[in-house]
Amino acid sequence: MLQPVKIAFGTFLGRYFASIVATAKPLEAFVARPLEKAVAWVPARMIDAAEEMLALWMRADKDGRSTSPPDMPVMLVAMAKDYVPTGRDFTRQVADREMVVLPGDARGRMFGLRTAAGDVRAQIVVFATDEPSARSLAAQFLLFLDATENRRFVARYRFAGLDLDWPVQIETPENPAMSIQSDAKNLTILAVDVNLRVQIPLFDAPAPGQPNDGKGEPGTDDPAGYPLVQTVSVSSAEAGDQAGGAAEIRGYSVADGGGS
Repeated sequence: MLQPVKIAFGTFLGRYFASIVATAKPLEAFVARPLEKAVAWVPARMIDAAEEMLALWMRADKDGRSTSPPDMPVMLVAMAKDYVPTGRDFTRQVADREMVVLPGDARGRMFGLRTAAGDVRAQIVVFATDEPSARSLAAQFLLFLDATENRRFVARYRFAGLDLDWPVQIETPENPAMSIQSDAKNLTILAVDVNLRVQIPLFDAPAPGQPNDGKGEPGTDDPAGYPLVQTVSVSSAEAGDQAGGAAEIRGYSVADGGGS
């Protein structure tokens, strides 16, 4: 469910990497590396095991051989396993299922939609053999977060053959780069925590054997939508209606009994 957020945050960090200015000699080699050899994902949350995560990255076979000596500086990124619903003073979840037609769907299918609004913690840890490089990378990352255009980005979810962008917001750019103590005398470690406020869509469609609109194949990546009553005509007149008349109801979903 959070994989699109992880992918989007990786792209976000790639934009940061492209913006780095080499203010210290070791950073010249850092910015010349491919992104995957400078910024890397590690499992789970790592502030309590920073050196262990660094050792794991150093042992990784990235060029058909182990990294020896290790390329420094390096930035390692982790996403916490926990999940916290976003406070209702900020946003709300769509807990009651709504019937929607997705933008860009040429067939006009109707699906069910709920959205989960949650806070996801990410952590970026800078490792450097010199303090100026570590501090520069951390300061430039926080500067990057403070830019208006970087306060939010989108995560892309795919459903019914459509790519749908949903917002991810940085809670605040005012995050300290905390110094992490290490047994290594020549290693500076700075950790920055970032809280991501995400909106996660949960779509549903008719299962095989359930009534559907016939505009797709239930149970596949190209599902049919819920059946619709396109027009309801009323030919009889109510008492007091001298002219009689007809009423039309469009976009009525048989799935939930509510109009669109």
